[in-house]
Amino acid sequence: MMVDGFTRVVRTSLEHFVKHMEGRVKEEISLLELKLDLLKNQLTCTPAIDGEPGGNAERLVRRYITLMKRLDAPEFDYLTELQESEPLMILRDHVGRLLAETFAKCRTYRDKFLEFEYLWKENVDVYLHDFLAAADKERAAAQAALDLFNSQETTDDRQPPPEPPTQSQQFAAEIAKFEKLRDTLGDGAASISFGWLRVNAKPLTKDLSSRCNKRSYMLTTYLSDRVDKELDDMKQFVARMDVSLSKDIIPGDNESLVEAMQSLLAIRQRQRESSSTNVFTPLHQIVELLQQFKVKVKPEVTEDLTALPNKWEKTLKMYNSVREQLKPLVENELAAIATEETEFIQRTRDFRREFKDNGPFFFSVGHGRAYELIDEWKRKVDEIENERIVLAKRAELFEYSIAPADEVQECRNDLMLVKTLWDQATMVAEQIEEWKQTLWVAINTDAMEEVTKIFSKDIRLINKRARVWDAYSGLEQVVKNFLTVLPLVAALSSKAMRPRHWKQLMSTTGVTFTIDRDFRLDNLIELNLHEYVDDVMGIVDRAIKELSMENFLTNTLEKTWNSAKFDFGTHSSGVPLLQPSEEVMQFMEDHQLQIQNQMASKHVAFFNDQFAEWRGKLATVNAVIEVWVEVQRTWSHLESIFIGSADIRAQLPQDSKRFDSINDEFGKLMLDAMSTPNVVHCCTTPLRLEQIEGLQSSLGECEKALADYLETKRRAFPRFYFVSSPDLLDILSKGNSPTEVMKNMPKLTDDVGLLEFAQDGEGKFTKQCIGMYSKENEYVPFITPCDCTGPVEQWLNSLIDSMRSTLRHVLGEAVNGFLETNKSDWVRQYPAQVALVAGQCWWSTEVNQAFELLEDGNENALKDYSKKQEARLLELIKMIQGDLDALNRQKVMTICTIEVHARDVVAGLVRDKHQSSSCFAWQSQLRHRWDDEKEQDCFVEICDARFRYSYEYLGNQPRLVITPLTDRCYVTLTQSLHLKMGGAPAGPAGTGKTETTKDLGRGLGRMVYVFNCSDSMDYKTVGNIFKGLSMSGSWGCFDEFNRIAIEVLSVVATQVKSILDAQREKKVRFNFLGEDINLIGTVGIFITMNPGYAGRTELPENIKALFRPVSMVVPDFGLIAEIMLVAEGFLQARELAKKFTTLYGLNRDLLSKQDHYDWGLRAVKSVLVVLGGLRRAEPDLKEEYILFRGLRDFNLPKIAAEDRPVFLGLIGDLFPAIDLPRKRNEKLLATVRTAAQTSKLKPEESFFSNVGRGSSLVLPR
Repeated sequence: MMVDGFTRVVRTSLEHFVKHMEGRVKEEISLLELKLDLLKNQLTCTPAIDGEPGGNAERLVRRYITLMKRLDAPEFDYLTELQESEPLMILRDHVGRLLAETFAKCRTYRDKFLEFEYLWKENVDVYLHDFLAAADKERAAAQAALDLFNSQETTDDRQPPPEPPTQSQQFAAEIAKFEKLRDTLGDGAASISFGWLRVNAKPLTKDLSSRCNKRSYMLTTYLSDRVDKELDDMKQFVARMDVSLSKDIIPGDNESLVEAMQSLLAIRQRQRESSSTNVFTPLHQIVELLQQFKVKVKPEVTEDLTALPNKWEKTLKMYNSVREQLKPLVENELAAIATEETEFIQRTRDFRREFKDNGPFFFSVGHGRAYELIDEWKRKVDEIENERIVLAKRAELFEYSIAPADEVQECRNDLMLVKTLWDQATMVAEQIEEWKQTLWVAINTDAMEEVTKIFSKDIRLINKRARVWDAYSGLEQVVKNFLTVLPLVAALSSKAMRPRHWKQLMSTTGVTFTIDRDFRLDNLIELNLHEYVDDVMGIVDRAIKELSMENFLTNTLEKTWNSAKFDFGTHSSGVPLLQPSEEVMQFMEDHQLQIQNQMASKHVAFFNDQFAEWRGKLATVNAVIEVWVEVQRTWSHLESIFIGSADIRAQLPQDSKRFDSINDEFGKLMLDAMSTPNVVHCCTTPLRLEQIEGLQSSLGECEKALADYLETKRRAFPRFYFVSSPDLLDILSKGNSPTEVMKNMPKLTDDVGLLEFAQDGEGKFTKQCIGMYSKENEYVPFITPCDCTGPVEQWLNSLIDSMRSTLRHVLGEAVNGFLETNKSDWVRQYPAQVALVAGQCWWSTEVNQAFELLEDGNENALKDYSKKQEARLLELIKMIQGDLDALNRQKVMTICTIEVHARDVVAGLVRDKHQSSSCFAWQSQLRHRWDDEKEQDCFVEICDARFRYSYEYLGNQPRLVITPLTDRCYVTLTQSLHLKMGGAPAGPAGTGKTETTKDLGRGLGRMVYVFNCSDSMDYKTVGNIFKGLSMSGSWGCFDEFNRIAIEVLSVVATQVKSILDAQREKKVRFNFLGEDINLIGTVGIFITMNPGYAGRTELPENIKALFRPVSMVVPDFGLIAEIMLVAEGFLQARELAKKFTTLYGLNRDLLSKQDHYDWGLRAVKSVLVVLGGLRRAEPDLKEEYILFRGLRDFNLPKIAAEDRPVFLGLIGDLFPAIDLPRKRNEKLLATVRTAAQTSKLKPEESFFSNVGRGSSLVLPR
């Protein structure tokens, strides 16, 4: 109840208060008054309105609301309950805003008085002083402007500047200003109301008016006092002159004459100060000014202003009369003064000469004597100057002006300047003397140099007139010499100085001294080091360089190599192996270079023997390590051969014995090295280098014997030329175990991965090979088992023969059964290579038959065959879309790739209306033909070239998409083979140079070896490759052939020419590099080049002539995409390929350039392969949707963030209204979830999304 009552009361009070504050009452009544006044020279409101919001006044208003004490708790009131009342809170906030607005108006009104702040802050005495100074400055400036205008001869119409104001005018303006301000403050409202609040400014305006009156009174008082003072002074002066001029002047009485002349002089001076008019006019003006401002003027002032002008006129008349009376006496006196002046001038000239000759201007006099001379000459200057003053005063009495005594003044100026110079010299001398007593160990040359430079700067600041004096030159030289000595002292204090260097310094200066703890700077300065600057710096420089050498010898060489040790590993045989660390080798290289540089120094003489010793040690260490590492590498290579291979030991018994002795000696060497692991000690052991070089020589003999042995094996089986020596040795060592040699078959054949061996009754493998597996796991049984017994090179040759005879036999069966079996069954029945070649044979046969029918009059023969091809192709596509295992699907896809090209060729023949099989469009195709009548063999024909199929097993590999560019390349390369030349495809990267060559080889059933050339290949390496190609009849494709060094290419040209010449002559053996080797005519040599690339060599003309060039350009991506889409089972391949290539072309042009972006052929092929998998996974989904999903999902993860909107816009434009969700690999995501839980991680959806995108990015690769 009490709280509610209080709430209503307070609310009613606040609402009434708000009405007053907002001016909504009929009669406004001021509820609060603020007084504005000056307290302690501060503008203050009472109560205050500054400080915290509302200030004291606001708190006063808020205290209007008082509360009763609670009866239940007297120590408390009801404030808390009232503060929590929402209506009261709203009213309270409203009152607060109104208070803030009202007090802001109060502050604005108060701040208007701040323009008069100077009245209460500025001291009145200071004000008067500043006003008088400003007034004088104003009059002087105006007078100077007027004088300048009058001094100039002007012919224009410029107006002269105004006359300078009089002092009376300035005072009148200032007094009027304060009078006006006082009246303004008096007329203004003494208070102002802001509704409920009134501000009373009467105390303030009253105070300010008083301050204005005080300033006006000060100004008028100053003027009144000035009038009184000047009038009194004038009255006394007139009275004094009247008395003086009234006295009689007796001729010969010099005192009376001088007194009269002094009076006349005083009057002249008063006249010069002001004319008679100006003497009294300003006083009249001041009196009028005082009367204007109602200041009472004394009666005697008015009387004096009236009487004094007349008295002054009377005094002037007396002045003229006395002057005429004294004229004869004055003339006599003037003659005497002129004579004295002449004598005085001569004395001053003599004095000046004597001063220059005997003054303190010579450095040799020393600063003590210099000050005595300065005092003496100062007294003399004062005496002669006093003479002039006396003479000048006499001359002034008689209105005579004597010439100025310039010589005397110059002497005085020189004395002042030379004293300054000697003060500086004294300071320098005392400081240097203090420094000289500094002990050698405590010298701080930096601080000394800093102070001395200050001295030098101070000397340069002395007036330039002093620079001609010997004292200046001497002082300057002292400082300069000390500045020269200090760097030498600093240099000599270097820790690099040794007794031998100090002896050299004594020898240079010719002074002997001892450096002990009493050695001081003075001892060094006595050496006159400034005379031996170059010599001293040379000694110090030598000391520093020798210290550097000494540190290098002790702290670098000795410390490093005393702790440098060899690391050792362990060979599989248990023999320790040397492992020199990279750090040791780097140290050795660096230290050898540093020693060489040090020995080239002109300061090396003292350490020459030590450096020479270390140079020899490190040279020996370097030579030993190089040979040792090479011996160790060779030993490690040969150890497993000569020790671990019984076959090699049986084949090379003498060399095996030699290696056994080497092995024993090498083992002892390594054990000895382990006992002395220090690098230098180990390598510099007597005869160590000779011992290792002997091992190297013996190992070289073993290597040569082994190389000769391997060469015999390579000649027996030429494909060994393409196998590294370690692999060949591995093959030879396991030659009696064909199952172990089997793992090396991929290195010897194109696609043979494994061999199938027959088993005996116990289930053990025999040495009878009955079939082969491709790398893709395709199995081909041999028609007759191959016996793999005997030397490995022999049964490998038999294996190759079995491979070829089997393929030839199976190919004959496939060709003969092509028409007798259903196409799908026929494809499944035969190996991929056989089915592909047989299909190409029948394609060539059927096209020739169609041409024959065309020639017989059947105009639709080719068209009918074209339709038949379309039906076959459709059947293949359905097979791809059907349920096939991986091997058969790859086989059908490869056949489909070739069939698409065959279809396009026939369609072209129909389109161009060719009528004969002899047309170039048909003859330029790679045509397979099975000769079933004579040779029972397969031949490949193109243009006028004919090749026998070589039956190299190619497995189930995909084939290159054949485009018109491929056809032209085939024609050129086959013609070069037909003409017994090499082929040289050249063009930018990604144009298919190497792939086309390899695919042509597969088309002919040839083994194609690809070699990546580099500048490290020499003629022997290339020669061994050519030997292998020639003896095996294989093709060699040398990628980046022009990277081989030019000098090597010249020899290679001779090697290639010998092979091609032997081919033309149809030789079966020929001489190659001095050796007679077999030649199989199917050999082919091809080189590829990227023209214009950095680091490429221009081919010599003799090698260019051996190769037929082929220019490769960027292939038709659209055609490649179309054929691959068909091979992957897409029916709408042409339309989809167009969208595919359009998107990649736009990506290449519109997206940013990123290192990981690839929109070329390789990227196209990668994505196309994946699209086939998507097509088979969702056979019912539209092909366009599959392409959309593949292009989006397999490209989006690699697209940069800034390119994503562009990419999504492009794919959206190509596939409008298609929006498929990303296909999730649930199996992968389940595995990821399990792995995350195992790792105690909580996978989020964003994590799964990133894993999915990463999988999409990796899948095409």
